[in-house]
Amino acid sequence: MMGEQAVLLSKGSGIATITLNRPAAMNSMNKALVDELIATLTEVKDDQAVRVVILTGEGKAFCAGGDLFYLASLTEPIAAHRFISLAGQIIGLIMGMEKPVIAMVNGVAAGAGFNIAMACDIVIAAKSVKFAQSFSKVGLVPDCGGFYLLPRVVGMHKAKELMFTADLIDAETALKLGVVNSVVEDAELAATVNKLAGRLAAGAPIALAFIKKMVNRSGGLDLASALAFEEDMQCICMQTADHQEGVQAFKEKRPPVFQGK
Repeated sequence: MMGEQAVLLSKGSGIATITLNRPAAMNSMNKALVDELIATLTEVKDDQAVRVVILTGEGKAFCAGGDLFYLASLTEPIAAHRFISLAGQIIGLIMGMEKPVIAMVNGVAAGAGFNIAMACDIVIAAKSVKFAQSFSKVGLVPDCGGFYLLPRVVGMHKAKELMFTADLIDAETALKLGVVNSVVEDAELAATVNKLAGRLAAGAPIALAFIKKMVNRSGGLDLASALAFEEDMQCICMQTADHQEGVQAFKEKRPPVFQGK
């Protein structure tokens, strides 16, 4: 039955919507959810018909982080290591896939849920949402890319504060810190995200893939390297049918129809 799935997937019009589906546990991460999310992200990454991905949660939470009851069962270091390693693969898949990924943050995003949202390319949150780097409250350190992502988003000192205190912050504070792109009324969240997803799905896939790759890598590049990569990617883009279509559409004053070629 669909209700037994920890992760749900729907596709249409070039958009794949992935929904974490453990609402009774605030979509916290156990092995079933992690395994299914990895499989689902891999599926949409490889599906050429999918141009943009939406990641959200069922019920009142986006993702409350690790399932503490499940984590307590990992009494062997090797089992614990394997689970945290698998959870980390989620971040690699989100950031590594060529398609834009939008986090539709519908409810609390805590612990690993906070970091999964940050790994997405665009983060849109409902006004009622709360965020927390909640790890230290239960004697843990951030995982799912938190040490990599949060200092890059909010700066070193603010990242330490959020990680040390595990304080909840509201959506407007997250917006001011740059954690989210925009905050919308709860009732408008789905419509806002789907409208944006439609715009991105109509975009030039090759160009968007290159943009995502380079922005994600930019922090580790010097200027000369960045310029060299720009030269290579721009030369590729200039030879694509999508570029030719974009120019033709501009001349004809009509929306372009990109094919990813």
